[in-house]
Amino acid sequence: MDRFEYMEARLCEGENYIKRDKNVKLYDGDDKTQYVDGEVVLTSHRLLWGKPGDIPKGLICLSLYLYYVFCLEEENGGVFGLGGPKRIILHLGPALPGKRPGPAVISTYHFIKLSFKDGIDAAFYKALSDAVANKLWERQPLETNAFSSPTMSPRTSVSPIGAKIRSGIVGIERSIEEQQKATDESISVAFKDLKKLMEKAKDMVSISKTISTKIREKQGDISEDDTVRFKSYLMSLGIDDPVTRDAFRSDSDYYVGLAQQISDMMVAVLMDTGGIMSLADVWCRVNRARGLELISPEDLLNACKLLPTIDAPMCLRKFPSGACVLQLNSHRDEEVAKTTSQLIEENGSLTPIKLSQIENVSVLLARERLFTTERLGLACRDESIEGLAFYPNLFLSKV
Repeated sequence: MDRFEYMEARLCEGENYIKRDKNVKLYDGDDKTQYVDGEVVLTSHRLLWGKPGDIPKGLICLSLYLYYVFCLEEENGGVFGLGGPKRIILHLGPALPGKRPGPAVISTYHFIKLSFKDGIDAAFYKALSDAVANKLWERQPLETNAFSSPTMSPRTSVSPIGAKIRSGIVGIERSIEEQQKATDESISVAFKDLKKLMEKAKDMVSISKTISTKIREKQGDISEDDTVRFKSYLMSLGIDDPVTRDAFRSDSDYYVGLAQQISDMMVAVLMDTGGIMSLADVWCRVNRARGLELISPEDLLNACKLLPTIDAPMCLRKFPSGACVLQLNSHRDEEVAKTTSQLIEENGSLTPIKLSQIENVSVLLARERLFTTERLGLACRDESIEGLAFYPNLFLSKV
């Protein structure tokens, strides 16, 4: 868009009107602009865009000199390119010195798009192609002083004297290279911002550690509600100095270190959730606490397998159904089955979904709890078209 200029919608001496179209939207490269539903007028030297009714009145409009255009093509619209061509892509050369003010000072793109609401008029596209190919501006340069706005700087000639206009495949390749270069620069800036974010995250983790220490020192001066709220804030901030693979020479040492860190951070969490948690939930909790140093599900599984080797107060357990969980060593199936059977008797029957709502656990864990209760003989299962349900084992009380 930095090739466009603000000019009065008047024909200059030696300039000829060729074609016009309406309901045209302008794109700066692939980006949308505020210039929508306007009309476009093609002359022998320029392409004019204005709001409906502005060009016939000779008001200020957007003007693009055709000598900037070294290649044009059609772009199909609709899903999978169906529905016929909707846009014309104009590949442009660099802006020339002395250009009048326009809608953009600088643009990262080297092409614009003309989007036609009703589809491209074949006659308009042919007229535009012919105008670019004829290069009438080389034989008849425009003199525009007489039509310049008083607020605009005068310029005696709009002919691109000494300008290098790229054309053909080479020009397109150069334009693509320049666009890739601009993209690489944008990516570099983004990664610099990400690095700054990581540095700030480390500072925040350090602050959280300080707050945690103060909470322990002044436990009596802080209410229980404030303590719970602070702990939730600290958990959202993350782990101080998370274990990374780069700090170890071998994978086995890395998994041992990761297992130790998982053990340290998950003890309190498991105690708050009844002593057991699905491995998927553990993975989400761990990665949330680690911040930007994320681990894969495979790394988590390998680390949890090593928990018994470091005398951790928890272990990895795999149910007969294949579901994997992390549970405290103090967790006993007999106690879980007894509690679950009492809930079944109080409610008459339970489904995995209903139990998950009562105990505030995942449906997966609720299902495994009911199956465990059944295996220990404290419940009976009923599978029907209505789903899976568990009932009290009346053989224990009625027989």
